[in-house]
Order: sequence, then structure tokens, then C-alpha cells
Amino acid sequence: MIMITGGLGFIGTHTARALLDLGESCLLVQRRAPVVPESLAGERVVVEQADLADAAQLLALGERHKITGIVHLAGSVPWPPGAYEPLEGAETSLRGLMNVFRAASEWQVGRLGLASTIGVYGGVPGEGALGEDVPLPMTAGHPIPAFKKIGELLGDHLAGAMGLDVLTYRIAAVWGPLGHPRSPFFAAPQLVHAAARGTDPDLSALRSGGHAGDGIDLFYAKDCGRAIALLQLAERPAHRTYNVGSGRLTTNGEVAAALGRLVPGARVDLPEGRDPAAPAVWLDTTRLREDTGFEPAYGTERAVADYLAWLRAGNER
Repeated sequence: MIMITGGLGFIGTHTARALLDLGESCLLVQRRAPVVPESLAGERVVVEQADLADAAQLLALGERHKITGIVHLAGSVPWPPGAYEPLEGAETSLRGLMNVFRAASEWQVGRLGLASTIGVYGGVPGEGALGEDVPLPMTAGHPIPAFKKIGELLGDHLAGAMGLDVLTYRIAAVWGPLGHPRSPFFAAPQLVHAAARGTDPDLSALRSGGHAGDGIDLFYAKDCGRAIALLQLAERPAHRTYNVGSGRLTTNGEVAAALGRLVPGARVDLPEGRDPAAPAVWLDTTRLREDTGFEPAYGTERAVADYLAWLRAGNER
């Protein structure tokens, strides 16, 4: 049984679906009251409520379930801003990570997967494909990549010191069913939601990147879940760190063009050109493809069509 922390969240739900499709059973752990989503009901799924910062609560799960692997997707960042005092937030976040390592060691799991983000590459000079061996700056412009960098360093140290099989997943810009409709980092979700509602997209939440020529490694949620599942089950991964993405740049203009074909009359006009504050970067996924055989199943148009169908069926985040 694979335990997924944050298992009822956005990426967690899609990862659980992918693991189930590959024949695994899943324990989904969430801090809030657990409710099995309809998409997973009746499957080989158990849902438990636990606070990762409480070691006793977390370790007790191993007394009730035979856990063979862990995918740690739960938020490891004091979020949202202002929810914690700075020291309290940092301490709570790091305690949760330490407890996950403690559980992995006590349960002798086969593999511990740690979620990181494409954001750790922020500040790397230049544009183009980003490989896992690119040196990362020791600064971060946002709490999420800051704490993910801390987690990567701690994870690498503890993996060696404790003799654990630990993989870090640097995850691209994930979008699709259950995701945030308005991301501060990329425009695609808001473009799709606005087209589904017949309204103009509101990109005011974006930090940068609202032009037609702006893009990022846009990774559909179903593909993301499958990539993480394949890495979690890979027999002999050759590396400790993997980029998890589509391996290509998808521009806002490409998403808008797909919406224009699928939703006649969609109001998806965007400013031409590029925002100079939004570098054109994407993830080099050579390691992922070579070690798992993964290839994305969702191109831009198929992803947009699937997302629209989910929204039109009455679903919202």
C-alpha cells in the first residue's frame, strides 16, 4: 500500500488514480476531515486523517496499515501567508517533513517520493530546457520554492544518512480538474475557466506572464499523476532527482487557440508579445522518460477539451 500525504489534494488525487490504475492500493492522508472522492470510491483506497506535524498520529497509521511506499505531496510550506507566525510556520513545516522521514525509516518503506517544484529553478540565468544538474541559486523569490529547496537539501542528506531510497520530484506547472482556477504563476487555468463561463479571463492575480507569447512547462494533472506513479514504482531509478513535466514550452497563445477552436466565441484575446519578467523555460524530462518510459498522453488541445468537459459537467474546485 502506497501512502500519499495530501492524498485528497489536487496532485494527490490524480496520483492516487494513477497508482490504482497500475494495480496498487493507496492510503490517502489528509489533515482535514477525510472524505473519499467519488472518482476513487469503491477502489482499493483508505482515507485517514492525520497531522504530519504530530509524530504519534502519523506513526499510528503504520500500526493499522502495511505501508510499502510514501509519496509526500502535502504542503511543506507555511501557507497561506499570514496563517502562521514566521518561526512557528517554519518549525511546523520542517517537523512534518522530519516525521515523514521518521515514518519511512520505521516502516522500512521501499521508496519515499518528495514533491518539489519547477520554481526551484527561479533565478537560473538564461532560457530554454532546465536539467536537474543545473546549479540552483541559494535564494528564492517566493516561500514555495524556498521551502522546497530546503526540503531537497534535507531529503538528500537524510537519504544518505538513513539509508533510504528517496526520490525528489520537481513538478512543472500542473493544471486541470481540481486545480486552482486562478494561479499566480501561469494563466492557463483562468483562460479555461473563463471560456467555460463565457466571461473575460481575469489575469490580475498573475505575478507575470500574461501575454500570448509567454509560456511555461504546462503539465496536465492526469499526466502528472501518472508520471509520479511511474517514478514511485520504477525498479531501478538511476537518479535521486527527477523533473516531472511535459518537457516542452506551452504558450498562452497555444492554449487560447485551442479554446478558440473548442469554444466558439470564447473571449481569450491576450496582449501580443512576451512579458520580459517571464523567462521562457521548461523542464528537460530526459531522466523521467528514460527511467520510466513516460510520455505525456495529453497535448494542449486534448487537455483543454478534457478540462472543459469536467467543468461543464458541473465540477468546480
